[in-house]
This record gives sequence, structure tokens and C-alpha cells, in this order.
Amino acid sequence: MVRELRRLAADDRAAEFVLLVPATAAQHLRLASAGESYELARDAADRAATLLRAQGVEPAAVRVRDPNPVVAATAELSEHPDYDAVVVSTFPAGISRWLRMDVVSRLERVTDLPVLHVVAEDEHADTEA
Repeated sequence: MVRELRRLAADDRAAEFVLLVPATAAQHLRLASAGESYELARDAADRAATLLRAQGVEPAAVRVRDPNPVVAATAELSEHPDYDAVVVSTFPAGISRWLRMDVVSRLERVTDLPVLHVVAEDEHADTEA
């Protein structure tokens, strides 16, 4: 994902990136209760932001939202309508819950923005968010 963000930034020097992490529902987490979901997502978002910064990508904001990634993204876009595109990072097919949920196609249908899908190369490279 970092490679793609760098490419986008090179194409548009004014580009800004917001890291949006859905608070994964407790039933999808092995050891978490509903109350812990937001806290775990906040920790994951902070770790991902640290990794992005280490790779030279400074997020303009880091936000945790609804457990459903489509709801999270549409809420973000509704509150902050100045986005030019949506970048969705998923785990590879076969292990990605988001791909099974058809998140990329659903976002393409509910937004008027380009939706760019990138696949995490390894567990340390990206966060499915």
C-alpha cells in the first residue's frame, strides 16, 4: 500500500491521505469483547500510522469508525466530502474478509469517486482498513 500512496503523492504533490480503520466487530476477533473492538482498532490504526510514517507517508488524519468498512467509508465521505479517491487495502484473496464482503465493488457503487484496491504484500506491510 505504501508504494501506491507514494505513487499517488508523486502524481499530486498536494495529495493528503487519511487512514481510516473500521472497528472490527467483536464476533470477528478471537479474544475481544464488543467494548474492546474500538480500542483494538485504535491500536491497529496507531501502529499502521507509525509504519506509514516510517515509510515516508504522513497521514493527514487517523480515524476509527464503524465496524462495517463500507459504512465507515461512506460516513467519512459524508462528513468530509473533499476526497478525490478511495484507496482500499485488503489482505490477499482467500483470507480477506473484505473481499468476501465485496467491499471494493460496493464502495464503487455507493461513491462517485475512483476506488483503488491494493493488496497487502505481507502482514507487516499493511492493515486491512
